[in-house]
Amino acid sequence: MSLIMGMSMLLACQMLGELAARGLGLAIPGPVIGMVILLVALMAFGKVPASLRVTGEGLLRYLTLLFVPAGVGLMVHGALIGADFWPIVVTLLGATAVTLAVTGWVLMRLTRLQGRRPRRSS
Repeated sequence: MSLIMGMSMLLACQMLGELAARGLGLAIPGPVIGMVILLVALMAFGKVPASLRVTGEGLLRYLTLLFVPAGVGLMVHGALIGADFWPIVVTLLGATAVTLAVTGWVLMRLTRLQGRRPRRSS
């Protein structure tokens, strides 16, 4: 039963994200908005419910299977990817650099914020 509840929570957040993305005409994918909704809900709740933890661990256990279709796509479209190899490499490197910079900035801000606030005891 907890697996069903956890999956329902994940799907509800994704549905809310899709509704927000389509209803507001945002260029951000619905699942990304759904993850933000889930993050806000978890921060408001203060901890991860057991049902969501069980579901997340179950999905992570089989995460590698989700990469099989992507690997097949790389093999099937190898010539097409080869034609645009350098633009793909530059884009990947640029996106990685931006991601690292933003992650570092957020971590720095959160560390400062955590230092100002007294810690909660669990």
